[in-house]
Amino acid sequence: MAHTVFLVEDDQGLREELGTLLTRYGYAWTTTDDYEDVAGQVLASGAHLVLLDLNLPRYDGYHVCRELRRRSDVPIIVVTSRAAELDELMSMNLGADDFLTKPYHTQILLARITRLLQRAYPSAPNPTLSAKGITLDLGRSVVQAKGGEEELTRNEARLLQVMLKNPGRIVTRSELMDALWQSDEFVDDNTLTVNVARLRRKLERLGCVGVLTVRRGQGYQL
Repeated sequence: MAHTVFLVEDDQGLREELGTLLTRYGYAWTTTDDYEDVAGQVLASGAHLVLLDLNLPRYDGYHVCRELRRRSDVPIIVVTSRAAELDELMSMNLGADDFLTKPYHTQILLARITRLLQRAYPSAPNPTLSAKGITLDLGRSVVQAKGGEEELTRNEARLLQVMLKNPGRIVTRSELMDALWQSDEFVDDNTLTVNVARLRRKLERLGCVGVLTVRRGQGYQL
């Protein structure tokens, strides 16, 4: 089951943008337009993590953070346009687990969400993704097909993860580059090409010839 992220963000455009990003990377998400008792709504939703803005219509994010931490250990990432050190210090003192200022790189946000979820829910089973007769074991970084399996590098696993979440759709090189930016390694266009070629060879060794195709000028399709 996908982890659920609760978005506490009153900017509808940004909220929908974040929701689209979370959906693309396999997260469920929920939100609210009622800011009277945000903490209560978060807890009732059963969300696994909260993305919390500080500038809210009714009570500010500090109040929400304090109330959440008083009643729960749910991971909280403050995502705000406030860039002052005092805002970060206040957020951390009230129990936030992380602090990110807008504008931010989406892959940095995703990496921090992943890190917090792994730390908060270590006993969760290793997730798998399947499509087109291919299964990716994310916990072991292994791809399985037709009774065999191949070990993947971190970058190969990230690329296959995006492809498996979008079977039949052409995934652009830009989307795949975003996935590679979660790595600490230097990433450029050649890095993507090399990793896709390696991934294709491993799929072919498993008997999945022609499953991962190049769409010239557009991207790749599984």
